[in-house]
Amino acid sequence: MSRNNKVTHGTRSITMRDVAQLAGVSQTTVSRVLSQATSPIAISEETYKRVQDAIEQLGYYPNIAARSLRGQPAEMIAIMIADISNPFYHTIVQNVQDVSRRHNFDVVIANTDHAYDNEIHFCEAMMRRPVDGIIMVPYHLSEANIDQLIQRTGVEVVAMGEHVHHPMVDVFHADDENATFEATEWMIQQKHHRRIGFIAVQNTPPGDRRNRGYTQALLANGIEIDPELIVQGDWSVDSGYAATQKLLALKNRPTMIFACNDHMAIGALNCVLDCGLRIPEDVAIVGFDNIPTTTLVRPKLTTIAQFPVEIGNLLAQALFERIENVYSGPRRTFAGKMQLIEREST
Repeated sequence: MSRNNKVTHGTRSITMRDVAQLAGVSQTTVSRVLSQATSPIAISEETYKRVQDAIEQLGYYPNIAARSLRGQPAEMIAIMIADISNPFYHTIVQNVQDVSRRHNFDVVIANTDHAYDNEIHFCEAMMRRPVDGIIMVPYHLSEANIDQLIQRTGVEVVAMGEHVHHPMVDVFHADDENATFEATEWMIQQKHHRRIGFIAVQNTPPGDRRNRGYTQALLANGIEIDPELIVQGDWSVDSGYAATQKLLALKNRPTMIFACNDHMAIGALNCVLDCGLRIPEDVAIVGFDNIPTTTLVRPKLTTIAQFPVEIGNLLAQALFERIENVYSGPRRTFAGKMQLIEREST
């Protein structure tokens, strides 16, 4: 500690996060103390004093421009998702909104279409606009991107995806790698398929995890990896159709196709039927997510179910626990369940 009793942090600048950690509160609480904001969420005298003492001890000088941008608490959160047209994400957003209404907060929704540039644009927008918390489903953001967002805004952030490791970001994750492994093993051991085509999505965290689950299951069951059976898609129905055309054109075509999501699986289903083949007699098909459309197509689609209602509720509750200072500790991880649902396509 220096002679003036202020804590030193080497050469780096003291941040709002440092103040929050020393005071044992959330960054949102520090922001409210700094702005002397009025809010339905009261700040006790004891908490106010802890924050002020931490500010004094650290020698923290907040960015005036940032403070003027934030002003009073926005009573608003933002959610960044990958594809609003996908019912899986749509349901997550809907439940985040339901929880937010109960806390009298509004929700800003940003759709990135799985694009890195759009994720960066969202972060830049959040640095210009006041929100009290952010829920994100990042496909491409680095730890440095997320850290910069937190440092510059002081907002609370929760994320979906086990690839996010920031120490102050609560994370929800479902073990889709293991779910894919178990589903592939089920195809091999219970359905007796050995040529299993896989419609992958490369260079995305969930796509990479599901690809690993598929390949590991093949190897664990003594099946050699055939690169011809792994065809790339982009999460869309059209890409699933195009990928299936390539698989069916093989001299030794697959007897089962496993797609990384239901949209691509539905594209595969349409392609197989258009080619005059039978499902599941000639080619069986499995998807991932259990979106509502899986029970509307014919034959009904076998898929791995995720539970977006629970995911949306959990993400929002974790965020509001931090915003309202119910919890201000280190990173928490929440695990979700998955379930293979067998229908007519297998």
